[in-house]
Amino acid sequence: MITDTTSISIDDFDYPLPDHRIARHPLADRDRCLLMVRRPDGTIEHSRFDSLPSLLPSDSILVANNTRVINARLRFRKGDDRSGARIEVFCLEPIAPADYERSFASTDGCEWTCFVGNSKRWTDGLTLSLPIVVDGMEVELRADRTGRSGNASTVRFSWTAPRQVTFSQIISAAGEIPIPPYLGRNTESSDSSDYQTVYSRIEGSVAAPTAGLHFTPSLLDAVSQAGIPRREVTLHVGAGTFQPVKSDTIGHHEMHSELIVVDRSLISELASTDRRVVAVGTTSVRTLESLYHLGCMAAQGLPLTELPQWYPYSPDHPELSVADALQALLSRLDAGKSDRLVASTRIIIAPGYRFRIVRGMVTNFHQPRSTLLLLVSAFTGGDWRRMYDEALHRSYRFLSYGDAQLLLS
Repeated sequence: MITDTTSISIDDFDYPLPDHRIARHPLADRDRCLLMVRRPDGTIEHSRFDSLPSLLPSDSILVANNTRVINARLRFRKGDDRSGARIEVFCLEPIAPADYERSFASTDGCEWTCFVGNSKRWTDGLTLSLPIVVDGMEVELRADRTGRSGNASTVRFSWTAPRQVTFSQIISAAGEIPIPPYLGRNTESSDSSDYQTVYSRIEGSVAAPTAGLHFTPSLLDAVSQAGIPRREVTLHVGAGTFQPVKSDTIGHHEMHSELIVVDRSLISELASTDRRVVAVGTTSVRTLESLYHLGCMAAQGLPLTELPQWYPYSPDHPELSVADALQALLSRLDAGKSDRLVASTRIIIAPGYRFRIVRGMVTNFHQPRSTLLLLVSAFTGGDWRRMYDEALHRSYRFLSYGDAQLLLS
């Protein structure tokens, strides 16, 4: 199976997306967007997102990603008077402290892996600085590049007023929301709220789990009133989510690593539930499916630091039931006296993949030649093109701020 999957040509997942079909902004009422529903028998219906509670199977359990997008884009200027070249620092993931929570809570500096724009103008030994105001307090943010690896740099951040201001406060005041490059515009003040789900609470993403952008508090209440339990996982979305597959076949595409955090209580519930698990967004799908494979790794006695990209397709992968795999995962957590799973995943879900946990998903319409489109194809048995053709014919809006799909299996 792995040979068949790795040989898939990305050319088969291309489609013409007219520029005017890309939604540059969300609708004023985010739950009023269009919703395409694909039933298990392949029939397609057209509805509106605020009808979701009545469209979900009554035995569903809805699982969403509670990550929160950080103001990851920081813009500095060289020179004491800051009139020199502009240098953009894009925060990707923490290094020291490596834990997101500890890094954001740091009051005496931290190190991050970053992309640096106009990198050649940042000469060795140069400290960049940026004056900001945090809660009425004047603070100077400093950035020093301490290392490079490929396209990424290691950047040490420090600031005045130590032990009074956290790094979370710093980037909230100094940075801006990094909206997707395919929107073709600069970040606007409205993106600070538009590009966050209403249930976001765990800081760490540089991109939103966009299927969740359509939910409103009232719609979430309606889901609960319909008797559908709601649960949360965390996957901190990395910048790699924007990258199209550039290789001819997907076997040569390297998936980015993303941190996942899942409470033990949810893993235990998933191990025994008879409910249909419906994931909100591809990030929730990847998190939930990763749980199964991490459980298989636990059963094999392997370390659970990271799920390799091709492990789900490996001939050495054991064929366990969902209950047995998740029980092995729970046993590993119990041995470590941990109440939550913290790991990284590089899972790629493409045609040839067999879903173990997820039986439904809410998702947007994705970029051509993307791993997200591969995931949708895997879930729908290759039916993605028919759905996208109909969406284009019916004037659906595409990508992050566009319309949505409910896919059921």
